[in-house]
Amino acid sequence: MAGRYFDEWQVGDRIEHEIRRTVTETDNLLFSTMTHNPQPLHIDAEAAKASEFGQILVNGTFTFALMVGLSVGDTTLGTLVANLGYDKLVMPKPVFIGDTMRATSEVVELKESKSRPQAGIVTFRHELINQRGEVVCSCLRTALLNRAS
Repeated sequence: MAGRYFDEWQVGDRIEHEIRRTVTETDNLLFSTMTHNPQPLHIDAEAAKASEFGQILVNGTFTFALMVGLSVGDTTLGTLVANLGYDKLVMPKPVFIGDTMRATSEVVELKESKSRPQAGIVTFRHELINQRGEVVCSCLRTALLNRAS
């Protein structure tokens, strides 16, 4: 199993996730249409070209989902009871088609679960970083994880 149990984490644990992902036009178009997001900046090349960005801007909710997805294999795969919430989501830089993303995760808090003694709560700080080393998305993810024992 790739993910870690609650009792295997310590505050300050940091992971540089190995999987990288180059964002394609298809990724952006499919995600935008699947989620019924008609924003011209995401799906209209001419409108995007006329914007301050000069090109199609990747859908921010795809960017967020990719960041979390890149982290799952090393953090919660097979140990997750439930994601409890996402906080302080920011997107300080735009993502463009052709950008290659990598993710990092750091444990910022551990709490015992009062209602589930067989589980505990881990808060991760996730960051998504482009090929230029710029953070393009970050958030705190709070997850309820099973204990190993």
